[in-house]
Amino acid sequence: MSIHDKTLKLVTNMDRAAIEARLAEVRSGAESRNLGELAALLKGVEGTPRAQIEERVKQGLKWLRGKPEHGALSALLELVELNLPNLK
Repeated sequence: MSIHDKTLKLVTNMDRAAIEARLAEVRSGAESRNLGELAALLKGVEGTPRAQIEERVKQGLKWLRGKPEHGALSALLELVELNLPNLK
């Protein structure tokens, strides 16, 4: 861990807007790190049904598996995954 890593607060009551904001944050982080495949997975998720968001989050986590240098992005996706049941 570097001194630049943030501490992630575990929140399990995120609404759709908060979940979509976190996904946009991950997408932006992926783009800034030249992780085009991950960014593409998360593009256009705003307003999509829960099942589609869930599938993309799972694919994103699978893509990030084994890439510890992108732990902050993984942590944000894991936080989103915990909050998926809150999507209506």
